[in-house]
Amino acid sequence: MFSQNRITLFQNQPTPFYVYDLGLLDQTLAACTAASKSSNFHVHYALKANSNHEILSRILNSNLGADCVSGNEVKRALETGFAPTEIVFAGVGKTDAEMLLALANDIFCFNCESLPELEVLAQLANGLNRKARVALRINPNVQANTHHYITTGLEENKFGINIHELPEVLECLNKFPQIELIGIHFHIGSQIMDMNVFKSLCTRVNEIQEWFASRRINLQIINVGGGLGIDYYDVDNNLIPDFKTYFDIFSKFLTVRPGQQVHFELGRALVAQCGSLMSRVLYIKKGVNTNFAILDAGMTELIRPALYQAYHKIQNLTPSPLASNLRYDVVGPVCESSDCFGKALDLPELKRGDLIAIRSAGAYGEVMASNYNLREREKSIYL
Repeated sequence: MFSQNRITLFQNQPTPFYVYDLGLLDQTLAACTAASKSSNFHVHYALKANSNHEILSRILNSNLGADCVSGNEVKRALETGFAPTEIVFAGVGKTDAEMLLALANDIFCFNCESLPELEVLAQLANGLNRKARVALRINPNVQANTHHYITTGLEENKFGINIHELPEVLECLNKFPQIELIGIHFHIGSQIMDMNVFKSLCTRVNEIQEWFASRRINLQIINVGGGLGIDYYDVDNNLIPDFKTYFDIFSKFLTVRPGQQVHFELGRALVAQCGSLMSRVLYIKKGVNTNFAILDAGMTELIRPALYQAYHKIQNLTPSPLASNLRYDVVGPVCESSDCFGKALDLPELKRGDLIAIRSAGAYGEVMASNYNLREREKSIYL
């Protein structure tokens, strides 16, 4: 990804900034599309991973749908050109204004997460004389084997309707003519690398489907969410996730009934590897047990390491010739001790002005950036 020509280009850019390899993004989208189409699966892109306009336009051109978790994401998807029939709206705390926006644009489906939400949606739809298509987000109680902050499918999580609540939900739905139940929805977590987790999800979905079928409820849509992880460690050898193995699991283990569509909501797997955060070394500060490499980028540009100790590969793109490795804590300038990209890292000796690449930042980098400490939002460049 970082040829000498590109490094020379970066040297002329003020840091920090995000850089996106659009060629790699196109290759990743093509791989995902080829693997999903072989099983007639439909993929929605999760805007929460990256809602950059250039990224979204490439995704739109790949004929993916949009998975949104806020009213502004619905608005961004519509402005980008996604058809309302390709937009799904999830989220545990949809506001009235957000639901009204989605209803007014007649989006494809609301992924509803609680009985109170269904009640409010029915009232709002009635006021607009609209019918809301709904998939019930069900909590399958499947352990995702990922960080507990990004696990979303257990009964202890805030997301979804628990299975024991379904009889009450169905009873209430019978009272809401403004609601059309078209499917069920699941999302058990993010950055899942253990493919057996998805097998377990398929088993639970099959059981829950049988529960609906026994009550003569035909479901048009089975939405199994996303969660496919990427390799943050061996980045260059695993730039494109193994979409074929991922989709093949659902082809093999998910029972699809006649006329049903299977939908997915992928985000990180599509965009993470195409983006990097570029920074420069401001200072090298000698500590008691380690050296500190202080960068001009911080948690305001990439919060994942501070938020849940996430690993990102850090590269010195401009090391001195024959530089030996030294150990560093790589930190940012923000006035928080958690503003740290990595501890005890062995890197070619760093010096002031060295150009640093923090890899795999295409997902949950720019989109989670903040102005904390009144820092400016950084620009993006495209390759």
